[in-house]
Amino acid sequence: MPTTFGDTLVANGSTLTDVKSADFVVFDKERGLEILGSEPSYEYMFAVSYAIHEAPVYVESQNKLYLSQLAPPAGYLPQLVVDLNQVPPTLSEFLSDPPVYAPNGGTFHNGKIIWGASGGNQTIEGGEQRVSLRTLDPETNKTTTLVNNYFGYYFNTIDDLAVHPKTGDIWFTDPRMLDPWFPPIAIAHVEAQWADAGADYSWFNGLTDTPPQLPAASYRYNMSSGAVTVVDDSLGQPNGVAFNPEGTIVYISDSVGASGPVDPKYGHGGTPFNTTHHRTIYAFDVSEDGTQAFNKRPIYLAAGFIPDGLKVAANGCILSAVGRGIDVLDPLGQLLLTIQTNYTVQNFAWTGPELKTLWLMGSGGISKVEWELAGQRLK
Repeated sequence: MPTTFGDTLVANGSTLTDVKSADFVVFDKERGLEILGSEPSYEYMFAVSYAIHEAPVYVESQNKLYLSQLAPPAGYLPQLVVDLNQVPPTLSEFLSDPPVYAPNGGTFHNGKIIWGASGGNQTIEGGEQRVSLRTLDPETNKTTTLVNNYFGYYFNTIDDLAVHPKTGDIWFTDPRMLDPWFPPIAIAHVEAQWADAGADYSWFNGLTDTPPQLPAASYRYNMSSGAVTVVDDSLGQPNGVAFNPEGTIVYISDSVGASGPVDPKYGHGGTPFNTTHHRTIYAFDVSEDGTQAFNKRPIYLAAGFIPDGLKVAANGCILSAVGRGIDVLDPLGQLLLTIQTNYTVQNFAWTGPELKTLWLMGSGGISKVEWELAGQRLK
C-alpha cells in the first residue's frame, strides 16, 4: 500500500513513530502553521467500501457534497451524497435520471455538477453509456451528455476535469494506462506494489467493455461550440487537472508510475506501482485567450505515491491526493505540509460558508479537516 512519511527509517533503524501517528506533518513551519490555524482538526467521518470514491462536488445552495463510488463492483450506478445540513452529517445513496456511470472527476459550474463519467457499457440499465462529460442538475436530478467521443473514438477514461475561470471551457484528462515496460518485462527488478488508488481507471476495473482507443492526452471542451481540442499529449498518464485562481496556469499530474497493460489478453490485472516512473505534477502557462497550454515544467515529484486528485486553493496553494493523505504545496511546488490518513485518498473538496472545511474520500474512508486554507468558490 502507499506509504506515509512516518514509515521512513532513519539512520539508526528506528521509525519516526510520532510522525507516523500525526494527522498533520509540517515541512515549512511558518507557512504550514498559518494554513493549519490555531485549532486544526482531522476527523474520520464514514467507513465506506474499499471501492474507489471520487468526483466530489460541493453544491453550496443545498449544502450537500456529491461524490461517486466506482468499481468494485462494476456496473454500480448509484452515487453518494453527504448532507451537511444534518448534525452529524449523513451519507446516503442517490440515483440520477438517467444514471451517470462511474464519475471519476467533477466540478461545479453555472448551477450544475459537471462529471467525467469513466464507465462505458453497451447494455447497462437498458441502454448504452460511454465515457463522457455529463452534467447533473442538482435541483431536478436530470443529467445530460455533453460529449462522449473524439471524432468517433471513445475516450479511454475521463479522469479529472476543471473549468477555466474566464472562458468557461472544460479541460479534462484522458489517461490510457499503458506502461511501455509492462508487459512483457517482468516487474521483479522494480519496486512495485498493487494499490487501490492506482487502479481508478476504466479498463482495469472492468468499467468499460472496450480497451483504450486513444493516446493519453488532455483536452479542452468548448461549451458553446461543442468542439474538443487536444491541449497536451506529452504526459504518460495525465490525471488531476486544476487552474490557479487567475486561470493563467494549469496544473496537470502524471501518474504513469501506476499503470499496466491494455492488451485484452491480460485482462483487468490491476496496476503495479513503479517508483522509477513519473509521479509528477507539472505546471503549464495558459495563453491569454485561455485556449492553449505551453511552457511545461515539473514542480513536484510526489513522495509516497502517485498524485491523484488535484485542486488549487483560493490563495494559490496546490493540493494533491498522494496515497495515504494529501500534500499541500506552494505555487512553485514546495511541500508545506501533509495531511495523513489511514486509508488511500483519491480526491477531496472544500465545503462550508467560508470553504475552510476539506472533505477527503477514497478507498475505505471519508474524513474531514478543519483549517484556515480556503478553497476557490465555484460558480
